[in-house]
Amino acid sequence: MQDQPDSSAPAPPEVAFGQELRRLREAEGWSQEALGRRIRCSGTLVGYYELAKRPVPEEFVRRAASPEGFGPKGERLIELWKEINPRTSPPWFRQWPKLEKQARIIRSWEPLIVPGLLQTADYARAVLRGVPGQTPEEVEQALQVRLHRQSIFDRASAPMLAAVIDEGVLQRPIGGSQVMRQQLEWLLTFAGHPKITLQVVPLAAGVTTGLLGGFAIATFPDGHGWAYLESASSGQVTDRVEEVQAISLRYDLIRAWALPLHSSLDVIREAIARYEE
Repeated sequence: MQDQPDSSAPAPPEVAFGQELRRLREAEGWSQEALGRRIRCSGTLVGYYELAKRPVPEEFVRRAASPEGFGPKGERLIELWKEINPRTSPPWFRQWPKLEKQARIIRSWEPLIVPGLLQTADYARAVLRGVPGQTPEEVEQALQVRLHRQSIFDRASAPMLAAVIDEGVLQRPIGGSQVMRQQLEWLLTFAGHPKITLQVVPLAAGVTTGLLGGFAIATFPDGHGWAYLESASSGQVTDRVEEVQAISLRYDLIRAWALPLHSSLDVIREAIARYEE
């Protein structure tokens, strides 16, 4: 017989947040819709947050702990939200890893670096060291968060990842030749994962559609989509339908220029041989 779950184990912070939100709401005698009206949120979203089915934005937590919401009683919500969103990532990015966990399909484009979900530890460390003002301790903390994101591929319900990168990514020796060779070998390993496809847009294509920055699109089982857009100084996570659709169209245009899967892997192998030389 299988071991029973340890009922004494603490609930994950996402679940604990939802439980506390529901406890506070019911203590006030409010329905989900009533709470939503008080803090400018739909009752449906309140229900999602209570069941830990959607990432909770910081703005919601601030309103819940405001006088219109629970007031000082909501301080525990703030503490739990901080546990869910550690300060090792920029504020605008903290929501994205939770969306990755819930996604059925992730489509990504990277013109400059290997996607975070596919980075080795040494490659990721070299990238993170390039962030101005980062201390060695902060680099290592951010590194652990980045590597932990890759655990979504260890699950039986792992999302499909359709990653497209520019060929220039293979030629930029981030961390040096040895780090790059190991990173590219790791890409070939990932390419063998049944849930991952990796394609390369050749330099000869001359396509400029995606050169302004990388992005990713996460599609949930119910069809709802979120997009993450990178920029030089910050980023944006949005589920606005028109923005997600625009990014999806851009992804399709870029992917149309990409090499087929087998040709993309050949390009990666050729790049590995250059770093070995």
